[in-house]
Amino acid sequence: MLTEKNFPSYAYLPGKHPHPVRDPLGHSYQSVQVTVAIDEALSSNEFRWGIDLFNHGYYWEAHEAWEPIWHAAKQSTQHRLLFKGLILLAAAGVKIREGKRVAAARHAARAAALFRQVMDLPNRDFEAALGMKPAALAVYAEAAITSPAVLRESMPGQPEPVFDFILAPKSESG
Repeated sequence: MLTEKNFPSYAYLPGKHPHPVRDPLGHSYQSVQVTVAIDEALSSNEFRWGIDLFNHGYYWEAHEAWEPIWHAAKQSTQHRLLFKGLILLAAAGVKIREGKRVAAARHAARAAALFRQVMDLPNRDFEAALGMKPAALAVYAEAAITSPAVLRESMPGQPEPVFDFILAPKSESG
C-alpha cells in the first residue's frame, strides 16, 4: 500500500450498495474532498490513494479520489488527459463488475485513446507516477475491451480486481 488509509467497507456498485456519498449509510458519507495543486498532484497522497484503491478493486472510489485532481489540472492538458484516462479506466472496472460489457468497452476505449494522446507528449513524471509508460497503460486498457474479466465472488470488503496489472509508482528515492 502507498498510503496509510483504511479501505472502504465495500467497493461501490450501483444498486448493490448504499451510495457512498449521498446515502447516510455510505462509506464516504459527509467526507471532505481535498484540493491538490497540480504541481504536486502526481506525488500527492490523494493521487496515491486513488492508485491504492484502483489496485485493490475499489474502482468507483478510485474515480472519486482522482476526480478533484483532474479538476485541478485546468492549466495542464497533459495532466488532464492522464487523469481523465485513469478515471475512465476506473469507470470501466465498475462496468465490468456490473456485467455491462458494452459500457465497459466504451470507457476502456476512451481511456486507451487518452493514454495514447499522453504518450505523444513526453513526460517522465507520468511514467514514475504510474510505474509504467502511458503507452503500456493504453495496451492494458485495450485488453480490457477484448478479453472479458472472469469475475470471482469476493469476500465482503475485499473486492476482486478485474484488471491484470497494477499501478506501481516508483519511490521518490528510487
